[in-house]
Amino acid sequence: MDWETSRALLGGLLIGLSATLLLLFNGRIAGISGMVNGALSSAIAGRGGEAWRWLFLFGMVAGGYLYEYGLAPSLPGVGPTPPPEATAGVMLLGGGLVGIGTRLGNGCTSGHGVCGLGRLSLRSLVAVVTFMATAIATVLSRGTWLDTASGLTRHLV
Repeated sequence: MDWETSRALLGGLLIGLSATLLLLFNGRIAGISGMVNGALSSAIAGRGGEAWRWLFLFGMVAGGYLYEYGLAPSLPGVGPTPPPEATAGVMLLGGGLVGIGTRLGNGCTSGHGVCGLGRLSLRSLVAVVTFMATAIATVLSRGTWLDTASGLTRHLV
């Protein structure tokens, strides 16, 4: 198995494990958009009891940071290489649009794709099929099938 496949497999297993452990030990679904919404709305309202949300979100960010700046530089051909088109403004705009979409869709890929499909939710199946169809249509309409992330960003900017 090549490195890219191994890395994707390991990442998928870790995502599945974290979602399973959160459900088993906390009784909560690992839907990231709902988690962010709950953490922020509790903080704004001054309610407590949401530390688990903040810890989960911190762990996601810290894990990505540690991988990118700790483990990745020691691996051949892996390291922090954001495309030059990925300016702070473009990333903020993209993040905002994703946030609006997850609010309108009542969940994101982690909630619907990882947790909802695992629970055999019809609503999640419809959401995931919609996500995938939209992504495929977007890529095909831009003529960038199987393009790299930096190439795709270049076409969309």
